[in-house]
Amino acid sequence: MSGLSSTSPARYRSVFISDVHLGFRGCRAEFLLEFLESIETENLYLVGDIVDLWSLKKSFYWPQAHNNVIRTILGKAKRGTRVIYVPGNHDCDFREYAGMVFGNVEVHRDIVHETADGRRFLVLHGDEFDPVVQVSPLIASLGDSAYTLALFLNRGVNFLRRRMGFPYWSLANYLKHKVKKATTYIANFERALAQEAKRRGLDGTICGHIHRAQVSTMDGVLYCNDGDWVESCTTLTEDFNGRLSLWRWSDQEQCARRPGAAAQPLDQAA
Repeated sequence: MSGLSSTSPARYRSVFISDVHLGFRGCRAEFLLEFLESIETENLYLVGDIVDLWSLKKSFYWPQAHNNVIRTILGKAKRGTRVIYVPGNHDCDFREYAGMVFGNVEVHRDIVHETADGRRFLVLHGDEFDPVVQVSPLIASLGDSAYTLALFLNRGVNFLRRRMGFPYWSLANYLKHKVKKATTYIANFERALAQEAKRRGLDGTICGHIHRAQVSTMDGVLYCNDGDWVESCTTLTEDFNGRLSLWRWSDQEQCARRPGAAAQPLDQAA
């Protein structure tokens, strides 16, 4: 990411992050903190599942790094960044506060963002278009448990990979790409979000929920998913010309040792 360092923050018009899952043991809060401290932005969109109430209800887990993420976001809001919070399914309890403002943080069920070049995007978490979440909460809960197990196994796999000198690898992400039902589910989800943006007469949609960063054109509109901060540590940014780009925070081991480390661009940009 050009200009990203501890002494010269990268400046953006808008930054979109989602699926942080504070309160969940798999949350990469330290890496998100490094990213947030390395940027300045006029608009910061929190696109759902920022706090994992599902996980907190099972067993309380809230280390200092998770506290620091909240404090950093509130600090940006206090210093003039417009912070918009769109709750997801894991923090859906906060949806009842839609339309209110707390500590300079706006809460919305969904919202339309207009880019610097005049394009209009529907910003929402996306679980509303997940048939599993909507039709069967029990199956959704079982799926969440299976995902947690995959992340647990992933730690063991990557411990061995590090010992052998190999880079980080995501088991959960691999399964999403290789299991036919998972790929069909993702494709249907992406198509449904694109169609909703088109139905509303908008240029595209920006969402999270499925932990798969992606920018692509579907049915004449732009589908953008900003990914997550559990597996991939990805974010969607808008520059001052309205250009949208996906970024992945660089190698996690390097980030842990080098707070000013740069982020790495993904292939997709628009």
